[in-house]
Amino acid sequence: MRDRKLLGVLGLALMGLGVYRFRRQFLSRWLGLRPVRHKVVVQRGLQVTMQDGVCLATDHYAPVSKRLLPTILMRTPYGRSGSAGWSGLLPDFLAQRFAERGYNVIVQDVRGRFDSQGEFDPFTYEVSDGRATLAWIEKQNWFNGVLGMWGQSYLGYVQWAVAPGGPLYLKALVPAISGSQLSTLAWRDRAFSLDTLLHWLLHLETMHQARGRGGALRLGKFSPRWQERQIARAIKCLPISQADEMATGKTAPFYQVWLEGPPEESPEEGGLYPKLDVQHVTAAVHLIGGWHDILLRETLYDYAALRKSGRQPYLTIGPWGHVDFECTWESLRQGIDWFDAQLKGDHYSLRAAPVRVYVTGAEGWRDLESWPPLVQPERYFLHGSSDARGKRAGSLSRQGPEGDNPPTTYCYDPAHPTPALGGALMSQHAGSYDNRSLESRPDVLTFTSAPLEQGLEIMGETNLVLFARSSLEHTDFFARLCDVHPNGRSMNICDGLLRLSPGRVAPQADGSLRLELNLWPSAHRFQAGHRLRLQVSSGAHPRWNRNLGTGEPLRYATRMQSAQQEIFHDPEHCSVLILPVSGSGG
Repeated sequence: MRDRKLLGVLGLALMGLGVYRFRRQFLSRWLGLRPVRHKVVVQRGLQVTMQDGVCLATDHYAPVSKRLLPTILMRTPYGRSGSAGWSGLLPDFLAQRFAERGYNVIVQDVRGRFDSQGEFDPFTYEVSDGRATLAWIEKQNWFNGVLGMWGQSYLGYVQWAVAPGGPLYLKALVPAISGSQLSTLAWRDRAFSLDTLLHWLLHLETMHQARGRGGALRLGKFSPRWQERQIARAIKCLPISQADEMATGKTAPFYQVWLEGPPEESPEEGGLYPKLDVQHVTAAVHLIGGWHDILLRETLYDYAALRKSGRQPYLTIGPWGHVDFECTWESLRQGIDWFDAQLKGDHYSLRAAPVRVYVTGAEGWRDLESWPPLVQPERYFLHGSSDARGKRAGSLSRQGPEGDNPPTTYCYDPAHPTPALGGALMSQHAGSYDNRSLESRPDVLTFTSAPLEQGLEIMGETNLVLFARSSLEHTDFFARLCDVHPNGRSMNICDGLLRLSPGRVAPQADGSLRLELNLWPSAHRFQAGHRLRLQVSSGAHPRWNRNLGTGEPLRYATRMQSAQQEIFHDPEHCSVLILPVSGSGG
């Protein structure tokens, strides 16, 4: 993890110092790219008119060539050049790399951001504005009739916005750490994505404030330490309708709209905006995601939808979070290979296997024909502790429970919520961390297996059937799978949350609840001598907003009530962890 972050820092340093102070071939070798083939001329500040007359600021990176060459479009809310501040250096840097390899590159500020006119309303105008931009490109005398789109996060969503039923010359897409249903990210598992939204709002506002200011202010406002201090203040705020102002100094209208989102509706089934029909996409698609990315499930949803429609998308998933710069460099490398194959007919560098995933624990890449691969479910049953002093520390076993096995209990207090540690966060704190400090809390239960006699590899979704009871009708249950190393380190692999409300789960005859928690997908190898560990708690704040226990409307809720929780693991209530085992041995 530290090595990947170092690569990101080095990349930022190169961008900040300016590409032409370094040999371009050195950059190519350092990033693992094909050799530079063209000099590049940049035309900045073009105005592209939308259907309603709003003009969007656009730059054209043109490779010097006597031939007409393919085009790549990038549309961004984060600034398209150094004039936008620190964040604008990245699109400029990436556009240069594509253009040097024989592509016209169009980089555009989306509506209401930086030099573009209009009001920024996330996701609302991207279909119409994207189509108008494509129509403008089609009329240019340098357009050769084939076009691709590339970009991460919101830059991925704008690709999906125009792809269903898009023009035939839109031949290739590379959406990275993104998804076609990006507008649903406000609500996850019926809980509000407080960490994700506050980080995104702060990022947008920081870029706006830093534009045109001195370099020291730019760097200070983009400091992760400064941003985390702002977020730390905001996540404690109640009601959370004031958290946007606490984080950024102003109210964000779309944040307030998202607070009214459908807490009783699954994000996978609907959201605040119309769903994009991925099955009508005809362009060749290479999806790129990360095991600790906040949009991992959206990436895999799109992959499955394309497969269902008879397409053969490519898929790459690495050991990355949402703001991991190594993911950016890999997306650049894969993007060049993909566009060379789909827009130029050069398949030389395109890998044979359509799916490539990074297997954590084994620390290597694995090529597959499809995702998920065929797996064998393997069950580990939860058992309580035989030591009253270690009541929170239970065990996992392939054998089911026998005899008297009283429930394990804990108290969840929303005034002191169980914190999120690592996992899928929209910050530098995403990823896998030693969880022992979290597991020492009285509101976190652990169930740990004996050391494995041989290696165990999982690929896909881990599931948990949990028999539980709560003193409250409004409460959460959170589960996390960890890999416990021989030295005691407990490293998180995957996790998931279930938010309960009256009537969502019918109680058993004895009042207990049979809950099914779907942990986020993963690909991991537990080495021989390591142990499996399952955490059970009632929150991961602020990744999911803390459940106050009262059922009051989210916008106004301030009153808190503690929940007394019971976890059952007896023969009549067999709580069980179900692993998607793809291999063992070694």
